[in-house]
Amino acid sequence: MSYIEFDKLQLINLEYSLNKELIRANRSGSYASTTIIGCNTRKYHGLLVCPQPAIDDENHVLLSNIHETIIQRDAEFNVGIQKYPNTYNPKGHKYIRDFVTEPIPKLTIRVGGVVLNKETLLCEDHRTLIRYTLVEANSPTKMKLRPFLAYRNYHKLSKANVFVEKRYEPIENGAKMRMYQGYSYLHMQFSKNVEYVHVPDWYNNIEYIEEKERGYDYLEDLYTPGFFEVELEKGKSIIFSAGIEEIDPSELIELFEKELLHRTPRNSFENCLKNSAEQFIVKKGKKVEIIAGFPWFGRWGRDTFISLPGLSLSIGNPQLCKEVIDTMVKELKGPLFPNVGSGGNANMHSVDAPLWFFWALQEYADYTKTQDKIWEEYGPKMQLILDGYKNGTSYNIKMQENGLIWAGETGKALTWMDAVVSGKPVTPRIGMPVEINALWYNAIMFSIESAVLAEDMEFVSKWHEIADLIPHSFKETFWDKEKGYLADVVNGDYKDWSVRPNQVIATSLPYSPISEQIRNLILEISAKELLTPRGLRTLSPKDPNYKGQYYGDQATRDAAYHQGTVWPWLLGHYAEGYLKIHSKSGLSNIKSLYKGFEEVMREHGIGSISEVYDGDPPHHFGGAPSQAWSVSELLRIQKLIEKYSNE
Repeated sequence: MSYIEFDKLQLINLEYSLNKELIRANRSGSYASTTIIGCNTRKYHGLLVCPQPAIDDENHVLLSNIHETIIQRDAEFNVGIQKYPNTYNPKGHKYIRDFVTEPIPKLTIRVGGVVLNKETLLCEDHRTLIRYTLVEANSPTKMKLRPFLAYRNYHKLSKANVFVEKRYEPIENGAKMRMYQGYSYLHMQFSKNVEYVHVPDWYNNIEYIEEKERGYDYLEDLYTPGFFEVELEKGKSIIFSAGIEEIDPSELIELFEKELLHRTPRNSFENCLKNSAEQFIVKKGKKVEIIAGFPWFGRWGRDTFISLPGLSLSIGNPQLCKEVIDTMVKELKGPLFPNVGSGGNANMHSVDAPLWFFWALQEYADYTKTQDKIWEEYGPKMQLILDGYKNGTSYNIKMQENGLIWAGETGKALTWMDAVVSGKPVTPRIGMPVEINALWYNAIMFSIESAVLAEDMEFVSKWHEIADLIPHSFKETFWDKEKGYLADVVNGDYKDWSVRPNQVIATSLPYSPISEQIRNLILEISAKELLTPRGLRTLSPKDPNYKGQYYGDQATRDAAYHQGTVWPWLLGHYAEGYLKIHSKSGLSNIKSLYKGFEEVMREHGIGSISEVYDGDPPHHFGGAPSQAWSVSELLRIQKLIEKYSNE
């Protein structure tokens, strides 16, 4: 029995099944994504979504979908499914009898006496393979496959036009074509000889219900160049391949089996997390990067460093950790890392990404026991960042006389709470944010530790007075004994006493500027007002600005994004801070929180963890169905549980 499976009644219930999404990435930048019944509900869904570097630095949907039609005794049964305004056509979901994810997604379709299995996987060479196996048939059976092409940036939608290239070229067991010049050709081939009928056409007003709900444009026109027709044999399989390079069709059966061997089985909660973690890694030449989330995120600097230890060290891959760090270090501009984009298109507005870099490097050094080598390799970059923050850099980031960091610029959101509505940050947090200064202290202390091991006493003498000053300044600036928690942001005489989870980060870092007693009080109020089974709320429900549900158009969602919405990634720092204080006696609570996520494996992004959840019970999922730091911090919690269990 598969770890994740659904019964027939669940599958044919569209209200249930259309919420369940599959994401498969190939570690080379491509991905495939759709719902478990094959009906695309997002513009980001597609069977082959891959980079088109000749056009831009983003992914493009080449092959959106395929509709299969089973033919017996001249009767045709279209088993595909597509949404149009006010209707579904065809309604192939009514033929679905089973779906499992292990070891790869497999749909079982029954039409009369015909039983057909459909298995899908994505290869590293930007190729989707689909294996069709005719399990049962009482008479000769054919299958017609109609591909739907989009050929557009995955953030946009395709519209019918007269510019599409309608030509095609026959290739062995298939055909190759592209919709527009500059794009890669799509090579569609089969493991046996097929007939291709070229009848170009547009299918208009295909509706993406998730985009409609999220307030975006949601109607698309897809191009279908024609269809393939192939005879099926009972008990035998055929392989369909769609890739940007041609392949020898005789290799397809062997390639499919070979690819299967490389799949991490999703046969347990832990393996689902591990498999999901591996999908965020993208290798482009010598660059190794982390995708922040699927399906619409690219690489984010902040997310990279926060999620890196969990995605690499927690699954026993320190080399991956170092490769990502080295990739990012090469893109450092002054003391700042790109937060979004790279090169000339990089957006640098993140005050915390450079400080999370120190933490990720610190975790790597601790895991590999290479603290004595860190300064020699990374010391110059570490000093560049520290000096930049001390002396002042972009966005008014500058150390104050009390040793703390002040940052902010009107209209900019520099911390991870970065939602902007109508040009205005929802939580601008201009001034001295609490987690920024906790991270700043940790960065200085880790640098001093590394410099001491390298006998660089000049650096130590330059920074030790600042390091000694910060704990006193931090407590004096952020702490209120009567309230029993830390201010979220301080700017001059103004102190924001909103109960937010940012203070929790001060409890988890290797070097904390506050005492154990204060850390314990922070965790207590966080448990009372912020902690949920899905992570920490971004604002206490007692606050008048609290928004308990994350839904609606972009402006509505962004207004709630950091005003009560729950984020799973924060749970990693809550768990670490909690276990540092309670040790083994706190394990049962943390284990319960960790195990509570097992039920979400079949809830939204199948086998993965969503980006956010509602602040209000029952904490409905939202945002991206698979988010890097959500997955990474659960993996890190698992390792923390192991660590404290063995003490």
